[in-house]
Amino acid sequence: MINRFMIVGTGSGSGKTTVTCAILKALQNRGLKLASFKCGPDYIDPMFHSKVIGTKSRNLDLYMCGEETVNYLFAKNSEGADLSVIEGVMGMYDGLVANSDRYSSNHLALVTNTPQILVVNTRGMSFSLVAQIYGYLNFKKNNLSGVILNNTSEKMYLVYKKMIDDTLDIKVYGYMKTCDEAIIKSRHLGLITAGEIEDINQKLNLLAKEAEATIDMDGLISLSQKNPDFSYQDIRISPIVSNEPVTIGVVQDRAFCFYYEDNLALLKQLGAKIIYFSPLSDQTLPENIDGLLLGGGYPEEYAKQLSENTKMLESIKNAVLNGIPTVAECGGYMYLCNSITDRTKAAYKMAGVIDTASKMTEKLSRFGYVTLSAKKDNMMCKKGESIRAHEFHYSDSDNSGNDFTAKKENGVSWECIYADDTLFAGYPHIHFWGNIDFAKNFIQKCDMRRKNNESTTSNSDH
Repeated sequence: MINRFMIVGTGSGSGKTTVTCAILKALQNRGLKLASFKCGPDYIDPMFHSKVIGTKSRNLDLYMCGEETVNYLFAKNSEGADLSVIEGVMGMYDGLVANSDRYSSNHLALVTNTPQILVVNTRGMSFSLVAQIYGYLNFKKNNLSGVILNNTSEKMYLVYKKMIDDTLDIKVYGYMKTCDEAIIKSRHLGLITAGEIEDINQKLNLLAKEAEATIDMDGLISLSQKNPDFSYQDIRISPIVSNEPVTIGVVQDRAFCFYYEDNLALLKQLGAKIIYFSPLSDQTLPENIDGLLLGGGYPEEYAKQLSENTKMLESIKNAVLNGIPTVAECGGYMYLCNSITDRTKAAYKMAGVIDTASKMTEKLSRFGYVTLSAKKDNMMCKKGESIRAHEFHYSDSDNSGNDFTAKKENGVSWECIYADDTLFAGYPHIHFWGNIDFAKNFIQKCDMRRKNNESTTSNSDH
């Protein structure tokens, strides 16, 4: 029994994240225990959810994980919550390819049988607003249960609401005014991250106050409690390491903060202990770690500071070259390259583990979902094995690796990733729940590393 609803939009920029955060904060202020989710591969929006509710938000990605796994993760991460809120991605029907809603917000709503609330940006519209909502309501099978009007005034809201009530069979749950004091700035990958906004709590409280005044919060709670049917298959995960957990160092700061929370949770379930550290502020790696996870983020925004921390660069380089099992995705991969050239064309020296240079470009490179297939045996899998992934980056490198083949649904393919017995580094982001064996193999390699170190220490003692 999961009390739930989903916030979807007419497209990117409709205000889904702002409305979702406003509603989450208002619900939290009412004393409700919340679980929140983001449809698709986005890292940034869940950070805002997490900031609001005080616990980690999760991604529900049908392409990378599949329907059964998504249902399991939704149920597992909703345990103990009074209400679960899912934020959609892009437009409600925008899917993997241009002419399909597969893997869209609507697809996820149907798979999880979740009621949808459509956020519509009213700017520049009058009666056309009704036509737009009519189109979303009747285009394909959906669970649309209401709308919230964004960027409107109280006066115009009354006009819009009467038009909708007189014409369409759908409930209007209220509106959000433009709140200049709560505007969150954007950069090339979307919104700037929640951790970079010093007055984030003030902004969120302003949004919550607005939502409580202009959105039918009681109506949303009532909608969530209708509890449409939901079922899932349990996925049992047990530790695979001997005796005690392996210790994995995970980079976590303003430069590196893109992680799927369920990836970290899976590593812990398999027998990992996570220790966070910062290449921006720490001088060396944590002691006695058995593996490294270098996530994505915005290293190009902090390239000078990262480059000046030569002790950390040397510490990571030595560890990786000495065979510590390492997974490095996108920004983490860039950190392992010889250098990063930022958007001002300034080049900064990095770890130099991988003999290639990363540089910022003017457009997205190889954007979208792919299937990765191994061309040789490596730390994560055997030759021919695969996992689905996602790329989203404005940087590129002289050589992005050739140990995996990335293939899009339209048949376009390219080579990527540097992979060997202890390293998996490249631009693609993977979701371990898409192929749990990748996570198991990483943990097993970390366990082997620890045992070898213990054996070496024991022999040296004698």
